Amino acid sequence: METILAICIGLALSATVGFRIFTPLLITGIFVRIDWTTLSEGFNWIGSTPALIAFGAATLFEVAVNYIPAIGSFMKVLATPLAAIAGILLTASFIGDMNPLLEWSIAIIGGGGIATASHTAVTAVKGVSEAAFLSPAVAAAEDATAILVPISIFLVPLLAIVFVVLIPLVIFRFYRKRERRSV
Repeated sequence: METILAICIGLALSATVGFRIFTPLLITGIFVRIDWTTLSEGFNWIGSTPALIAFGAATLFEVAVNYIPAIGSFMKVLATPLAAIAGILLTASFIGDMNPLLEWSIAIIGGGGIATASHTAVTAVKGVSEAAFLSPAVAAAEDATAILVPISIFLVPLLAIVFVVLIPLVIFRFYRKRERRSV
């Protein structure tokens, strides 16, 4: 059960990468630093001072970019591969007591896949919001979600299971609605 919960926490945090790439990494690092959570062997560097400074600076840059359209275009090019990498890192950092092939398969396919899918869905919503001049409201909602969901997952780990089930359903419904509109 502990392994399943660890996988769900990693996958749920990976899904939050779609909202803000570096915020879940920063929050994870803070929780590691205050000894609230323990990561798999070799991933404790996420809570180190240099990592926290880097994740903090990247988070501030990422938030600022969403309110400055000219710089935001540059970040969009980098965002999808960065989201996948962050999702893989977050998932792998929570699962460690298993066969390395299985661990990295779950991290790459599950964590990277969920992070990429949630990022793609959020990017599509951003595109619609920019056309409707709602970008600041959407960016604020993304900021709140990127902060509150990871903190909630650390405070009540069982929420990770709910989140892992809920996010794919939401993404699937979004894509179905989008396909219906384009037909």
